[in-house]
Amino acid sequence: MSGLCTMEEEWRVASGLEQRVIETVKRCQERQESPVKWALELGKCTSSPAELGQLLVTHLCFNNNHPSLWKFLDYALHSHLLSPLHILSLLTQRLIPIRLSHPHAFRLYLQLLHRHSLSLAHLHQSSTKILQSVDVTLQLSHTYKVTVVDFGHALVLFFFTVVDCLIDALFDDMGLPPTAADHHHMDIDSIGNINVQYNQQIRTNNSLVAIELLAKLTQDRKAVVLLRLVHFNMPDKFNGLLQKLHFLGANKLASSKLKSSNQLLDRLCANMKKVVGYDYKLNNRRLIGMLINNKSLRPVSCCNSDSGWSACWVSFDIYIEHAMDGRQLPVTSAVVILAQTITTLQVLNQASWQETFLALWISALRLVQRERDPSEGPIPHLEARLCVLLCIVPLAIANVLDEDTQMNVSSVQGDMPSGYTETGYVHGMDEKSLAPRKQGLISSLQVLGNFTGLLFPPASVAGVANNAAAKASRFISTSKNAKDCSGSVSPSDTPLNSGGNLRHLIVEACIARNLIDTSVYFWPGFVSASVVALADLSPAQKSPWTAFMEGASLDGFLINSLFCTPASSLAEVERLYHIALNGSAEEQSAAAKILCGASLSRGWNIQEHVVHFVVKLLSPPIPPGYTGPRSHLIDHMSMLSAILFGASFVDHVHMLSLHGVFLLLQVPEVAAALMPLCETFGSLIPTSSNKSSTIDEPSVYMVFSAAFLFLLRLWKFYRPPIEQCINGETMVGELTLEYLLLLRNSRIASHGSPAPDEKNSNSDQLEFSSDRPIYIDYFPKLRAWYCLNKSCIASTLSGLCSGNPVHQVANQILSMIYWKMTKSEASSGNSSTPPTNSASESTATTGEDVYPRPMLPAWEVLEAIPFVLEAILTACAYGRLSSRDLTTGLRDLVDFLPASLAAIISYFAAEVTRGIWKPVPMNGTDWPSPSPILPSVESEMKAILAGAGVNVPFSSYGTSTVMLPLPIAALVSLTITFKLNKNLEYIHAVVGPALENCASGCPWPSISIIGSLWAQKVRRWHDFIVVSSTRSVFRQNKEAVAQLLRSCFTSFLGSHVSTTLLTNRSSINSLLGSVIAARPIAPGILYLRSCRTIHNVQYVRDVIVGLLAEYARESAGRWSSSESPRLKSNQASLSLAACKAREVAALGASLLCVTGGLQQVQKMYGETVPTWLLRSREGKVGEVSGAARIMEGYAMAYMLVFSGSLVWSVGSEPPSWATRRGCIVGNHLEFLGRVLEGNISLGCDPATWKAYVSCLVGLIVSCAPAWIKEVKPETLRKLANGLRGWHECELALSLLERGGIASIASVVDLLNVIN
Repeated sequence: MSGLCTMEEEWRVASGLEQRVIETVKRCQERQESPVKWALELGKCTSSPAELGQLLVTHLCFNNNHPSLWKFLDYALHSHLLSPLHILSLLTQRLIPIRLSHPHAFRLYLQLLHRHSLSLAHLHQSSTKILQSVDVTLQLSHTYKVTVVDFGHALVLFFFTVVDCLIDALFDDMGLPPTAADHHHMDIDSIGNINVQYNQQIRTNNSLVAIELLAKLTQDRKAVVLLRLVHFNMPDKFNGLLQKLHFLGANKLASSKLKSSNQLLDRLCANMKKVVGYDYKLNNRRLIGMLINNKSLRPVSCCNSDSGWSACWVSFDIYIEHAMDGRQLPVTSAVVILAQTITTLQVLNQASWQETFLALWISALRLVQRERDPSEGPIPHLEARLCVLLCIVPLAIANVLDEDTQMNVSSVQGDMPSGYTETGYVHGMDEKSLAPRKQGLISSLQVLGNFTGLLFPPASVAGVANNAAAKASRFISTSKNAKDCSGSVSPSDTPLNSGGNLRHLIVEACIARNLIDTSVYFWPGFVSASVVALADLSPAQKSPWTAFMEGASLDGFLINSLFCTPASSLAEVERLYHIALNGSAEEQSAAAKILCGASLSRGWNIQEHVVHFVVKLLSPPIPPGYTGPRSHLIDHMSMLSAILFGASFVDHVHMLSLHGVFLLLQVPEVAAALMPLCETFGSLIPTSSNKSSTIDEPSVYMVFSAAFLFLLRLWKFYRPPIEQCINGETMVGELTLEYLLLLRNSRIASHGSPAPDEKNSNSDQLEFSSDRPIYIDYFPKLRAWYCLNKSCIASTLSGLCSGNPVHQVANQILSMIYWKMTKSEASSGNSSTPPTNSASESTATTGEDVYPRPMLPAWEVLEAIPFVLEAILTACAYGRLSSRDLTTGLRDLVDFLPASLAAIISYFAAEVTRGIWKPVPMNGTDWPSPSPILPSVESEMKAILAGAGVNVPFSSYGTSTVMLPLPIAALVSLTITFKLNKNLEYIHAVVGPALENCASGCPWPSISIIGSLWAQKVRRWHDFIVVSSTRSVFRQNKEAVAQLLRSCFTSFLGSHVSTTLLTNRSSINSLLGSVIAARPIAPGILYLRSCRTIHNVQYVRDVIVGLLAEYARESAGRWSSSESPRLKSNQASLSLAACKAREVAALGASLLCVTGGLQQVQKMYGETVPTWLLRSREGKVGEVSGAARIMEGYAMAYMLVFSGSLVWSVGSEPPSWATRRGCIVGNHLEFLGRVLEGNISLGCDPATWKAYVSCLVGLIVSCAPAWIKEVKPETLRKLANGLRGWHECELALSLLERGGIASIASVVDLLNVIN
């Protein structure tokens, strides 16, 4: 071509191989040889396709732009003499920059691109030299920041680069500015004046041809797969390409050059958007394919009534009801877990955000309504349930909405988080869809008004609900007056309503956290028109907090008013906090008391802040310049006493634990705050031998006891004794104080701030109580007692010599106790009736002569108590001390130092397990007798079990003498002497669970004796005591556990008869009951209150798996035949059957998670399900149809994914407590891969096996794709090969393409095989 070097010039500079190739090309051109002849001749010149391709493109294509050469290239690429990938890469790099001056060559390049860019045949026959040349030519490694290690990577990146470069070329050709930083800047040649008119038409047509080519290429299935690999693994690059297309589409009308290509551009944009939402077409003609494609089997939401809500949301109900168990203080905040559960269930149920949030509100409302007419007892009640509805749920939703905001911001910036690439960012979306979660929340609150039966407020909060409705009415009235009564709401517009309900409280809680705004007040029907009309006539009553904020002094009346009225703003709570720190002693005590009053229990709109300040007050800061010899904590003793006793109420401790990690006030944080208090006040010598009689008059012993028993509750009730925790691969025993500190310190060391999954925008102003690690060695007195306590539990006490200081302290305490016994015997004879003085009403306050109490630090007293207990228990066993005197001595010891109760419980519990003490008769003479009500208590226990479907042999004493081991008899006799005063809840909260744990070391009927004794003492606790006693049956009786689990499944799913199973609506109310106090007790409630004390959790897993398989088979029995696994009835029948299978799987997964948590889910993946697959079930289940076997595998896969999602989440980043997610899932998939390779033999039916594997992979791909990236590429290849052998190529491809960059080569290999 003119202006370029001639062939003769090339010959002068060429030598060797180049000269031979050039000569051969010239000779073939002169002879007008066919492309076949060209190939034969050039093949003789070199055996290296890489060198030949490089020479042809570099020296010939543009210098000798002859049609015959391009025909040869086409033939060479088609016959694979040359590598299409190599040649097209070279041409792309050379031709696109000079496309304007060489329009003919560019047109021919586009034709080659159309024919060969997606050629996969013989891809791997090319040499490494070709791979390196492609990488260097297109700068793939540099551009995409990945190492191109194989031809799969090279092909994917090459194709994406070509598409991106052509789009950039369109921008340049159309005169549009570049839109992205990664725009391919090219040294475009000048058109010049040569053949301008001749080439102008070709250049114009080339742009259209390029757009048409891109539209055709991106429509190809292979191209879709290649582009999806970029979409999944390099979302920023892919989103950048979408941005360019969006910009092109927006400017197609403005650019005259683009008008003729509008349809082509629309096709191209539509194709690229389909890449994001592409669904592989599975084999829907067979049952497994239809089950994998579960979008077609999406459950229909049953939202016509509050009782018929779809059972697929049962996990919400089970979790929040289980969280009401006051004996468990959870490791993780309920806010964090609930937020994770929201996103998980939304994905698993394929639901809209409106349906998801509505289901959550309904579950929380059911939680509150179950507390109607509750049984009295030391357990969380209505306040804790309202805390969940009005504080925990809104905070969890705030977490979810905050995540949505972050996703949208990153999407607009073109930087999509990898965990959400499944939904991707589609440019050009409606503004209305930018915040789908918030819109879902608003719509759910609107629809919630239809559930009137659940919205009826409990009597104790009816006034608060009416106030919330009145507030909305006043707002509407004010708005109408401001607009001269022309507002959007008028009496004629708004239908009459019945007044305040729980929805009004929910809306106020959401407004307080900026989840919604006050425009909701104008919703039709939200407030009554009559209330709006009367709003002007009934102004709001002035709150005592207004007077407080105006500077009123804290006198008695104002203190009581503030204590009974919850604060309404953060500013009020902050002012109260500063007074509690800096006011006078009286003001500090009053402020602390107010803070632990209604603001903590019913200040739902700001409760998280109140909890924060309450715990913050446990660690008052050191005043500036403080240099005193004693601890600054002593100066705050009155405030600390008020805080400790106010926060120790059962409901308050439970609410604190529910907030947990969200406020950085997890149980370990509270423990770290209490330890300095214990160390300081336990080391002080009391100033008076007479103990204070009231909490309002704090003493050193009282403050120490409150802090110490609070600390004891945190670690003993952190998890039950049988609960195990995992530290890496090592199993460790009961959670200890050291472990609490380890949890706290590890978070501080690793982050210095809460983990990402434990933060929320509402907690930005909150801070740690301390940013330094804390170790038990910092507290020598506490550490000494802690080690002594562990040694006493592990072994019997060793003798003490008389000169030992501990021996001397023990003698002083014994002298005090025996003096009291002598005084008691002088006033009354021996009787089995225990004394009635309470722990807070010592005889020291009655004016009697008293024995001088030892003036000793509390730690010294606690150190000596085990030896005191051994002495008096031994004396009682040998008849030297009466039972009444023993009880009197123990009670006086607790009166003297309430913290001694901890040592008493530890010692007696240890002695019970040793079994060295003889039983004593509970006959009413020596010890209290339960006989008057024991038969009725046992009868009620049997009735409760029978009502829950449990029928097991029930041991009863009958007419025989009732016996208890001496330590248990002594402990229960002591505990029934305590009065049931609310101020003593800090003692009862320790005593109750301790009695249960002690009784578990004896034959289980002993709990009925203890329960009867307590029921005699506290008649109003009768129902609570009987139910608590009934739970003991499930500790070690496996058959009772199995029957209770079956009752849970039966009550939830309905009839077990296959002909009616499909038509029965699953009922959460049948599982958990509508009212907890109702009889019979719902089996779900009984199980949730017992599950964490079951000893053999492995047995629970096996029972759940068995029940799941059984009910899944039943769900298929309605519509299948026994001869064929193919679908025999219509799509509706299959949808119902699959829905039932999913519901039973959801129930099984939820029960498993609350029973054993993360550890048991891991065991399910690693042991239970593999064993289930390996075990033969021939002859055990009778004749089963093929469809039933398939449904069994589907249900098992669904339960496994469901349970894993609940504890690990489906997001790209696992929670901080689930770092082994990838390892567990990977090991299970590796097991499946080894079976598919034939290395392991199965015992289950082949249809069950195939359904399980296919459905498991399909569910992970569709619901938890982030898990796949954490699995080894080799494992994914094994699974893909097995699926391909079952002709499930689409599923295999979908699995591999989500495996990350390391699996790209496997995707291309499979794509090559499929084609």
